[in-house]
Amino acid sequence: MQITISNHSKEPIYEQITNQIKSMILTGELEEGAALPSIRKLAKDLQISVITTKRAYEELEKAGFIYSIVGKGSFVAEQNLEVMREKKLKVIEEQLGAVVTNGKELGLSFDELQQLLKFLYEE
Repeated sequence: MQITISNHSKEPIYEQITNQIKSMILTGELEEGAALPSIRKLAKDLQISVITTKRAYEELEKAGFIYSIVGKGSFVAEQNLEVMREKKLKVIEEQLGAVVTNGKELGLSFDELQQLLKFLYEE
């Protein structure tokens, strides 16, 4: 499992970890039942605090992406693809809402926003 931490990102480190693991699960890179590195091992590998990795794992568990067994470790949870799709759609809707708000603040027309989205999508 390859996780990259950026010190230049505005995103907190635990969120970077959470988002990358979520992405690996959603793309199938991490399959159902796969063991994740222990909190201590991941912290050591990434050279970060154990508290940070613990928070990332807690967030993943709350969101239903992983489950933990005391003394055994953390594992990728079974994923309902339809539920996962809905979660991703909700995130996209929120992000697009922010884009529309920012676009309106800049005075961009719907056509300009649509052209920008098309350009980015086809890139």
